[in-house]
Amino acid sequence: MREPGFDQKEKTMSYDVIIIGSGPGGYVCAIKAAQLGLKVAVVEKRATFGGTCLNIGCIPSKALLHASEMFQHAGHGMDALGVELEAPKLNLEKMMAHKDATVKSNVDGVAYLFKKNKIDSFIGTGKLLGVGKVSVTGEDGKSQELEGKNIVIATGSDVAGIPGVKVDIDEKTIVSSTGAIALDKVPEHLIVVGGGVIGLEMGSVWARLGAKVTVIEYLDTLLGGMDRDVAKQFQRILAKQGMSFKLGAKVTGVEKSGKGAKVSFEPVKGGDTETIDADVVLIATGRKPYTEGLGLESAGVVLDERGRVRTDAHYQTNVTGVYAIGDVIVGPMLAHKAEDEGVALAEIMAGQAGHVNYGVIPGVVYTQPEVAAVGKTEEELKAEGVKYKTGKFPFSANGRARAMLATDGFVKVLADAETDRVLGVHIVGLGAGEMIHEAAVLMEFGGSSEDLGRTCHAHPTMSEAVKEAALATFFKPIHL
Repeated sequence: MREPGFDQKEKTMSYDVIIIGSGPGGYVCAIKAAQLGLKVAVVEKRATFGGTCLNIGCIPSKALLHASEMFQHAGHGMDALGVELEAPKLNLEKMMAHKDATVKSNVDGVAYLFKKNKIDSFIGTGKLLGVGKVSVTGEDGKSQELEGKNIVIATGSDVAGIPGVKVDIDEKTIVSSTGAIALDKVPEHLIVVGGGVIGLEMGSVWARLGAKVTVIEYLDTLLGGMDRDVAKQFQRILAKQGMSFKLGAKVTGVEKSGKGAKVSFEPVKGGDTETIDADVVLIATGRKPYTEGLGLESAGVVLDERGRVRTDAHYQTNVTGVYAIGDVIVGPMLAHKAEDEGVALAEIMAGQAGHVNYGVIPGVVYTQPEVAAVGKTEEELKAEGVKYKTGKFPFSANGRARAMLATDGFVKVLADAETDRVLGVHIVGLGAGEMIHEAAVLMEFGGSSEDLGRTCHAHPTMSEAVKEAALATFFKPIHL
């Protein structure tokens, strides 16, 4: 790893590929390109690799989600199984240490993979200097110039804030997801602005640890874009867990107040303004592409109306030899989407035919229970005028779910009314994020609900509910 501070007179390094950003898209693209025989350099502004996902996003949040689930289970989920325990004691400092150790293990793993694949890494801020040239500026202000036949923008995304509302995020009282994974004590009342994936995941962490959690969402449903059946059931489950919701509410102000903060909001459809006090406010209203300071404008790279880098079907920008992948381009802001694009682009740059099937990218909400989906929602199919049929199966009718006291939720399958080809699968339930992949594989190969329903599933498993939902789609379920 090259440390910040380069002599401008040092000989310019030349590469087949220079990747700016080492998040899931960037580091996977780098490894795949190196495996295909290309000489690769990665530029990363952080001191550690992995981008938002590994450092302050996906990985640390999952560590806290799991730890908080274990805490809640020990206190509330064991007695019915005949395991009697005294009330568990929370050691938040130790829980945060587990999170930090998980992050270190993952970012160190990426550094190892770079070394293993002979990828050169440069710590500093990357900037396009024109076709085939990138400057890397260290914290000391010194820079070095790199040359590359291909340059990949994989800089990810940043916190979006609240449109039209000035918010001073200090990561202590008013926090983004970055601050929400590093609070030094459990807030008595946490307000979450935004009922999407990030807000619900982090809200559920602190709710399990003892906080009162209120979610304020602009839309009239949680998880905008998810299947409405799933969203409604999921909201009922979270409400049973103690979380409360203000839907169809437009936030008009967020400011510090005393030792905490207050949030003002009004009904989207019109009405009186309401103000709620909280110890901590989490701003979880989405993310925006990170394109600042990259020299894109001076290099002539075109952005779209939402600030994303505009690319063609092969991830190339309007500037020859400059590509972009991940959160910084169109599509869902998901780590695995960026990874698949990284692989596809590496193959393209190596002269192969890289491809991503955007119709089969699963999405998961890592709450308890989880929510997972792949393909179309029922609302999307209706809007597109597609004739479809649907089958559902509740986990309350599943033997393994009963044995584990995990009967919340269901599986829903959507298939073409004429061909029976599966168009979408939606799951809310324990382990949904793992179960969704058999649906993804089925859809990747154009499978039908009958194919899935006639595939033998081990008994007793939660996955039998997927089979039963498929049976319900093309004929009738057995166990309902």
